[in-house]
Amino acid sequence: MKDMGEVRIKVVAMPNNTNSSGNIFGGWILSQIDSAGAIAAREVAPERVVTISMKEVTFKEPVYIGDLLSCYAKIIKVGKTSITTSIEVVVERLTHEKRKVCLHVTSAEATYVSVDRIGNKKEIDPELKKLHGF
Repeated sequence: MKDMGEVRIKVVAMPNNTNSSGNIFGGWILSQIDSAGAIAAREVAPERVVTISMKEVTFKEPVYIGDLLSCYAKIIKVGKTSITTSIEVVVERLTHEKRKVCLHVTSAEATYVSVDRIGNKKEIDPELKKLHGF
């Protein structure tokens, strides 16, 4: 989990988040990914950000009821008004033998735009960019 960024979201998957097959619904996981990326993006655009894109997301492992889902996110690129983040999703699960295992579920790259309170693009403060190494 080194270099994955900070934990931005940690939540237990609940029964109301399941699909018709009984697994956790992919759309719910995508929502967690989007929120985690936005939390990271707000480090350099603290007023408000909106999602403009998300690269391909491939689910490598199913997520089950009771899994502890963690979304790690970090900023990887900052433009004039945009922020690109890398998000990694991991679950902690108890096995039938009561052992805890960690599984990498998916990765994503999401891009956000800094906007003002009425939704107009807003330039990112150069001092905040510099503070975060961009």
